[in-house]
Amino acid sequence: MRIGLISDTHGFLDPKVFDYFAEVDQIWHAGDVGTVSIIEELGAFKPTLGVYGNIDGHDVRQLFPEDQKFDCEGVRVWMTHIGGKPPRYNPRVRPLINKWLPQLFICGHSHILAVMHDPKRPGILYMNPGAAGRHGFHKERTLLRFTIEMGKIKDLEVVKLGSRAQLL
Repeated sequence: MRIGLISDTHGFLDPKVFDYFAEVDQIWHAGDVGTVSIIEELGAFKPTLGVYGNIDGHDVRQLFPEDQKFDCEGVRVWMTHIGGKPPRYNPRVRPLINKWLPQLFICGHSHILAVMHDPKRPGILYMNPGAAGRHGFHKERTLLRFTIEMGKIKDLEVVKLGSRAQLL
């Protein structure tokens, strides 16, 4: 299963996303979508899962839950928008991560691209794709692409969409 991971679009979907996600099987959006039209555009292109973020209104929250917990090709995945970063998880997440023990924990919110193993919880890989939109303090707009196959996460790629300043 090839995954395209995006977050923090804040109502802006760069057309280049469709080129970079052309070969993925699913798109996962880690919150702060901004508008339902982004969900509709992504969903018309590829099957799309997502979570709502703190800027998302009732309309987006009707379509995406706060948390997505699911199995993908033998990997336990938990996606939420505000999750913190290992080992300092958000207070809401901290007790639940110990209970559910995902193998892949995905969040957005910080606008900071990060992929790392949790140093205190072996077996948990943390991913934050950074921000793909034009709002925020990030300088570079980013996405992630990766493959999940037979319980393994592999072929991770960082995609740079370009400078946020170019869009302002």
